[in-house]
Amino acid sequence: MAKWICTVCNYVHEGEGPPDVCPVCGVGPEKFVRAKDEAAKSPDGDSPEPETLEQVRDAAREQLLGICGVYPACDGQPDRLCQREAYGAPIGLGGAGSGASFAANYTALASLKLKTRLVGDHFDPDTKSRFCGLELAMPIMGSSTAGPSKYTDGMSEEAFCRATIAGCRSVGSLSWRGDTYFYTEEEHPALDALEAEGGAGVPIFKPRAQDVLKRLIERAEKMGCPAVGVDLDGCGSTIMARHGQPVYRKTTAELRELVAATSLPFVAKGIMAVEDAEACVEAGAKVIAVSNHGGRVLDSTPGVAQVLPEIVEAIGERAVITADGGVRTGYDVLKMLALGADAVLVGRDLIRAAIGGREKGVALQMTQLRKGLSRGMLMTGVPTLNELDRRVLV
Repeated sequence: MAKWICTVCNYVHEGEGPPDVCPVCGVGPEKFVRAKDEAAKSPDGDSPEPETLEQVRDAAREQLLGICGVYPACDGQPDRLCQREAYGAPIGLGGAGSGASFAANYTALASLKLKTRLVGDHFDPDTKSRFCGLELAMPIMGSSTAGPSKYTDGMSEEAFCRATIAGCRSVGSLSWRGDTYFYTEEEHPALDALEAEGGAGVPIFKPRAQDVLKRLIERAEKMGCPAVGVDLDGCGSTIMARHGQPVYRKTTAELRELVAATSLPFVAKGIMAVEDAEACVEAGAKVIAVSNHGGRVLDSTPGVAQVLPEIVEAIGERAVITADGGVRTGYDVLKMLALGADAVLVGRDLIRAAIGGREKGVALQMTQLRKGLSRGMLMTGVPTLNELDRRVLV
């Protein structure tokens, strides 16, 4: 007897085939996917290494039952499983409040259209880029997510962190690592994972007390991380305070103090306003990460792609600018780069990839993104990233 999972509400049906109608949400059989066959597991009970991204996503859908539908379009709409659970329940993978900020990230990118340019010499697109002194195979990195171990019993937090670090590294990219309420100075899965992986990632901390941040930053520097930073939009996290780890808004002087506390490039993440970007550059930040935290910290913000151009115009070349929010394909990456970002971060899709396929899943997801970016560059007539600008947009 096979198991079939509804991709809309995650209802599980047992039978030879999917039901004619989902008894929970009413969709038809075309919305069901077959659950992974137990017989396909290896003798030790672990799943075999995935060969395709589709296999990774199917496995993630099973592991995230009730949390995430792993939809073809992760768009934050109110009928999505994650967003229906947002009110009065843990936020899971959804957006804050009504999910308007989550949805705005997606729709802001979807509203941008690419201009096809086909006449000219043939070329093989070069996706190589640099970030904080490192040469990367692509201008795409894993975002500073944290907490997926609370969504599934199938993966520890440190294993998740190591999967993203190793998976990104295996394809010539870099993973940023996050911070959350059950991370402490003494037990910090992200830093533990980075240490085990030779410092091959960028730790981003919540805006904790200054003395705590200095100690965490010092540990990151000692293990050889290429950069370090603070999620400034984490100041609104009530769950941190409830677990005895208060977070704070930071002044320009406090940011300058943190910048001075390390020789590493400092990342100011969570920036959505020109004024904040200017203040962070004034404080010495070398990287401005334009982000609304995946729509998870404040309802009713614009999409990142809407505010990115004005921040790029204001900052110019005084800092590296990254962007994340709603990025699902290599074409979305192309759009963010065209708007002026130097690099793009991917969050939710890498969570699903790590849960569904560990290191290999992350590598498959990143490779898919790079291929999409390369194809987009070819079809819009852009041989190198240095030649990419707003002219690729209609």
